[in-house]
Amino acid sequence: MKIQESGEMYLESVLVLSKEKGAVRSIDVAEYLKYSKPSVSRAMSILRAENYIRFDTNGYIVLTEKGRCVAEKIYERHTVLTSLLTEIGVSPETATDDACRIEHVISDETFNAIKNKMKQ
Repeated sequence: MKIQESGEMYLESVLVLSKEKGAVRSIDVAEYLKYSKPSVSRAMSILRAENYIRFDTNGYIVLTEKGRCVAEKIYERHTVLTSLLTEIGVSPETATDDACRIEHVISDETFNAIKNKMKQ
């Protein structure tokens, strides 16, 4: 089953927060995304049922291998696209916002072509 855009955003948020804080709870995700606690709780339940995350014995969110794969893919897209947009003159704030929307719909083929072009 293909994960939805919202699921990708939650997984990316868990990845980013785990890099910043180490351990991540649902409340951290809610604050980071500015979503309600019940919305995040529901999303975490769905992601856990689909084996994208698990909770450790202390209640912290842990990405499974499957979840880490998705999160890292989306995070890479976000960082590469933000970089590209700022390089062509888009303000950093707009570049970040636009990259966040583009990262979920861009094809692998197009993203890989952009990445290869930026390496040149």
